[in-house]
Amino acid sequence: MTPARPADHARMSVRTFARRFAEEVGRPPGQWPAQCRVDPARRLLETTALPVDQVAAQAGFGTSAPLRQHLPATLGVSPTPYRQSLRPAAATP
Repeated sequence: MTPARPADHARMSVRTFARRFAEEVGRPPGQWPAQCRVDPARRLLETTALPVDQVAAQAGFGTSAPLRQHLPATLGVSPTPYRQSLRPAAATP
């Protein structure tokens, strides 16, 4: 999302819009659309056994490439290790 159009709609300068958006939402306008996709992808990784390609498609990324880029930027880990970190460790005898 380019901030010029929403800023125009809100009758604000781009800089003011971006600052106020970040104050309200917690991230800049350009990062917000990806976050809206990362959250459902994260939930699907946590609650399903769907392949990463299907998780990406259902979350709105289209393919797994953007998911593999945005998830580490947000959570610090890629999809497969994130999913593996949710599984309980195997008991050792």
